[in-house]
Amino acid sequence: MKFCTSCGSAVELRIPEGDDRERYVCVSCDFIHYVNPRIIVGCLPVYEDKVLLCKRAIEPRYGYWTLPAGFMENGETTGEGAARETWEEARGRVRNLELYRVFDVPYISQVYMFYRCDLERGEHAVGPESLETDLYTEDAIPWEEIAFPVVRETLKDYFEDRRRGEYPLAVEEIKFRRPAPKS
Repeated sequence: MKFCTSCGSAVELRIPEGDDRERYVCVSCDFIHYVNPRIIVGCLPVYEDKVLLCKRAIEPRYGYWTLPAGFMENGETTGEGAARETWEEARGRVRNLELYRVFDVPYISQVYMFYRCDLERGEHAVGPESLETDLYTEDAIPWEEIAFPVVRETLKDYFEDRRRGEYPLAVEEIKFRRPAPKS
């Protein structure tokens, strides 16, 4: 960040009075610019014994499969955002949303929230951010082509929970994993 969004003057990185960490602060009006984590909301839409997945038409992970999800917008609840993302990416309408998984991913400053829900009438289609959409049973999921670790974890947890008949809310922290050194 170089300029203040309030007055247009330059900003500097410093610890504001009463704070405990560096922030971008305007040199003219002293406006403090907070940079906070992004919230990603999505759905795990279920129809009969299948889950809805989308093949990404955008980066990152173009061409890989994911649950419909994206950045939360201002003025919406997390559930509204998750339902909106399902419509935008998979043209699916959802109901009976229940918060199911929360992932804290501090090394990339993101929080993921997935809602388990019903896909109305099993209807879905390709949205502008998807190449394909499809309903998958557990054994048919393209596990090697799943876009993100949080999606893989959510899907694995869902199928385990379904076998038990219980769907507890779980919160998990995803710690940074460095790639293994090449020999």
